[in-house]
Amino acid sequence: MSPLTTHTLRSSVRRLFRDYGMLGVLVLLCIFFSVVTMSEQHPEGEAAADAVMAQIASIRSPGTDVILIGRSTGDDSLYIHALQIQLKAKGHEVVGTIVGDPATIRESLRQLVDSGQNIKLVIAPQALLPVLHAAQAQSPLLASATILTPPTKRWPTFLLADNLRNIANQISVIAIIAIGMTMVIIAGGIDLSVGSLIALSAVIAAWFIQIMGGTGAGTATLWLSCAIAILACGLTGAFSGWMITSFRIPPFIATLAMMQVAAGLAYIISQGKPIYQIPDSFIWLGRGAEPLLRIPHAVILMALLYGAAHIVMTRTTLGRYVYAVGGNSEAARLSGIRVRVVQFIVYTVCGTLAGLGGVVMASQLKSGAPTYGLAYELQVIAAVVVGGTSLSGGEGRILGTLIGALVIGVIQNGMNLTNVESYTQKVVLGLVILAAVLLDQLKHRGRGLPRWLRIGGAASDKTIE
Repeated sequence: MSPLTTHTLRSSVRRLFRDYGMLGVLVLLCIFFSVVTMSEQHPEGEAAADAVMAQIASIRSPGTDVILIGRSTGDDSLYIHALQIQLKAKGHEVVGTIVGDPATIRESLRQLVDSGQNIKLVIAPQALLPVLHAAQAQSPLLASATILTPPTKRWPTFLLADNLRNIANQISVIAIIAIGMTMVIIAGGIDLSVGSLIALSAVIAAWFIQIMGGTGAGTATLWLSCAIAILACGLTGAFSGWMITSFRIPPFIATLAMMQVAAGLAYIISQGKPIYQIPDSFIWLGRGAEPLLRIPHAVILMALLYGAAHIVMTRTTLGRYVYAVGGNSEAARLSGIRVRVVQFIVYTVCGTLAGLGGVVMASQLKSGAPTYGLAYELQVIAAVVVGGTSLSGGEGRILGTLIGALVIGVIQNGMNLTNVESYTQKVVLGLVILAAVLLDQLKHRGRGLPRWLRIGGAASDKTIE
């Protein structure tokens, strides 16, 4: 391999490590929590029905009378519906279906036995086995019945589809706001008002829905209320940008002041109380999911926004200007870049996305309250920093921020699954943030890393002789 090719390869590895080094950490975290959460899993829904049908095919002949038992849950409803279809197709007859709580199931079984029903095969979820065994002990006519439940399998709780969807949905608000925060930090600023803007947006949206129809509000009212809330937060972000660019107020002070203003306005509008007069259709964005893969709508919105933001920051003039301003604002100004305009835009975008995050949270919780978004600005900044964006400005990647948000979400979820207490979780997350900032500093100083992976150090940029 020629020296030039070796130098090119090392440069590519350095760039990949710099931009997306936390992806490896995310993979290692997923592997770790997959191992420690390995346990017996009970299939549900259609998967459970398929597993039971495989058992029936091996032990029974066509034409067997079947009793179906389930709980009043969504997964059990799918389970029973799928079984009814498959049993009928295989020539079995469902002579009874019992759905309800344990007391209802016991009473219904007793009535079937008293009516002289000859029960030979009972299909039920694994969770109802204690109920059925108790019923068998009390009734000799049930003692000879065969009970089938979906077979268990060993699989990590962490890797269950529902859990993975839950992680993505839980980080959606933080990740959406982190897009704007990434642009602000790359441009050399900071925005501490985003947590309060979440509360302000949720309260404004809920308040407008309440006064324009409440629980009877139509779709147009919902859209209009959400648009007003997002616009209000966008204007708040624009005001912060104007104060920073026109009056040279430090971003920390300007956005800290707007954090207090936004929080106060949220309490004034809501009179310090949650607003619940919202129609059920409002949860479409926060709790709804597409039918095929059951991916939450909030996660789809998050993915679309990250795709758009990635294009803006890597393929447009605005993105190049943001990096230039954060790297050296004076050099950018001398190059003809309107530094103040760029800074104004990123703060406006950050405020707008915080407003959108507030709408998503209001949809998830079906309410608006001034207490929403408490300390979210710290979590958003943590996601950005863990994702590799430098607090010094001029360096960072949008997709790296998504990885950072996922890292934090995976750590929180994994610790919940392993029953780590909340106080310990705070300690762990604090250490993760500290480690990310420390790594950022080491990268800029060229210390603590192998010579060929050093980023920003003179040794890594020397021309090969």
